[in-house]
Amino acid sequence: MSKIKIGKSQVETAPLGLGTNKVGGHNLFPNLSESDGLETVRAALESGIQLLDTAFMYGKGRSEELIGEVIADFPRDQVIIADKAAHDFSSGEMVLNNEPQFLKKSVDDALKRLKTDYIDIFYIHFPDEKTPKSEAVGALQELREAGKIRAIGISNFTPEQVKEANKDGYVDVVENYYSLIHRDEEERLFPYLRDAHISFVPYFPLESGLLTGKYTKDSTFAENDPRSKSEKFTGKAFQSTMKAVDTLRPIARQHHVGVLQIVLAWYLANPDLTAVIPGARNAGQVPGIAQSAEVKLSKDEYDRISRNFLAV
Repeated sequence: MSKIKIGKSQVETAPLGLGTNKVGGHNLFPNLSESDGLETVRAALESGIQLLDTAFMYGKGRSEELIGEVIADFPRDQVIIADKAAHDFSSGEMVLNNEPQFLKKSVDDALKRLKTDYIDIFYIHFPDEKTPKSEAVGALQELREAGKIRAIGISNFTPEQVKEANKDGYVDVVENYYSLIHRDEEERLFPYLRDAHISFVPYFPLESGLLTGKYTKDSTFAENDPRSKSEKFTGKAFQSTMKAVDTLRPIARQHHVGVLQIVLAWYLANPDLTAVIPGARNAGQVPGIAQSAEVKLSKDEYDRISRNFLAV
């Protein structure tokens, strides 16, 4: 895979990454296997995926620890670690905290769990209500100057908060919710990011499996399945999404791949996206993700996909 640059930093990575909330994220997903998580990260790195996207909140540090175990067996400069923090449990309750001292301690603690001496990209995971955004980012700039992080990111920030955070021009990358069926950022955020030379990484690119091709308009879910109560998986919203997914199937057949690969190829071809970080629960899912990097959509295919999903 060719390399892309993260914002104005010196960090370069292959654009296809791995989201690791299912690696040690026991507080987020039931019945996770840590051995599966270790094998998934190893399989990703062996397949040419470099970018591993984690966070303290993925298992309250457990994802970081598992990643640290795996990357010890690989040259450190061949792995790009993106990490995040903002959730503070020190009071006994969870609060969002962007105070400089908290962020600095979070980075130091993450370095220990990852068993490394630097983190390539460090995001403020969520904004808090009180810390000035530029002050929080200023703390990360101090960490960059100290060599503990290499690029500065913010996540789940509104466009106004992004601009405030970037007052001094330190922000390199934004990670926010974006997908083929959730494209608000195209008008409200992307123009500013282009002008400011800030990268963008979407999370939830596969919409909890909706965009993988494994569901059809006839799919149903048991009453005790949380999807049966989700607007995305029921009613008109679900039917509309499945109609758009069906338009991907002929394109997938032409490329001799599945819907999943076409969706990820669309993200990789999107000029406003720097990288894409689909998740995987086990190593068996990694080859399908890696295969998407080999799919080259024509301009007509890319535009057709984009139009078809705008109607969802």
